[in-house]
Amino acid sequence: MLKDRLIRLIYEKAFKYSEEPVFKLVSGRMSNYYFNCKAVTLHPEGMYLIGNIIFEIIKDLPVKGIGGLTLGADPVAYAVAYTSFIKERPIEAFVIRKSAKSHGTMQWIEGNIKSGDKVVIVDDVITTGKSTIEAINKARDAGLDIIKVIALVDRQEGGYENIMEQLKDVKSDYRLIESVITRDEVMSLYKDINSRKNL
Repeated sequence: MLKDRLIRLIYEKAFKYSEEPVFKLVSGRMSNYYFNCKAVTLHPEGMYLIGNIIFEIIKDLPVKGIGGLTLGADPVAYAVAYTSFIKERPIEAFVIRKSAKSHGTMQWIEGNIKSGDKVVIVDDVITTGKSTIEAINKARDAGLDIIKVIALVDRQEGGYENIMEQLKDVKSDYRLIESVITRDEVMSLYKDINSRKNL
């Protein structure tokens, strides 16, 4: 199963755990958990797994583009766009800059999408949801119609709820926010592997 393999890859390449909170997060807070998902989103097998799993989630939606705030979202969006072409259901990848382009059109968003297009916002990890919310706001400012938000990993620390609050005005017949993998699923594998080591 693709998801099981992705959990294993994240555990092996992107996850660290400590009994004491020794990992400093972007917010400045210390945590027991650390996810560096770029070690997976930039990995050949990781890209294959992510592209196929997320494509299956969104393939039946009326979506034109997929993207999010650079840098975390970029390889996720690229993997899905590449997979979508192979599956003959092309979905455009786009990039939301952290600061506006300083020359030319001085735009915030790169890619073949325009105002009115329906898009999916992605992120590699959500903790508080801050970078995802920034992407949502920039996409809305550009006139994009957000129909779904997908996180590769949800750290289950309030980000999901914060993003839901941001999207409370969106009416949807399907799950508006989805995570591919949760912290609990990775921790479950961590505990399983470590309990076997101690036998």
